[in-house]
Amino acid sequence: GDDIDPTQIHKALQRIRERQLINFIPWGPASVQVALARSSPFVESRNKVSGFTLANHTSMAQLFERLLRQYDQIRKRNAFLDSYRKEPMFEDNFDEFDDSRETVQSLVDEYKACERADYIDFGMGGI
Repeated sequence: GDDIDPTQIHKALQRIRERQLINFIPWGPASVQVALARSSPFVESRNKVSGFTLANHTSMAQLFERLLRQYDQIRKRNAFLDSYRKEPMFEDNFDEFDDSRETVQSLVDEYKACERADYIDFGMGGI
């Protein structure tokens, strides 16, 4: 808007960084993006629209880890699998579920890796 000075926003973000109030990713110094606009590109309205979002998507790893733990508990007991055994795809085994579990685990591993300074080398054999 007209009353917001972008330099004030950047100075405030710098203070947050200096005081270490938020853990920013070490490999991306410009990990925060600021965009100011007079109107929202998403909301068709004649009213002034303002908003602020600060997101740490690496915390998604915790959600996926919880899902993996729950899956492991269910799979260990073979709970709720009877209905699936009736399907041709799962007559002999549950490899599709196990492969999906591995995929989610890989996602968790990458989310965790991107919090480290050496993320640039992720998947290159060193991590």
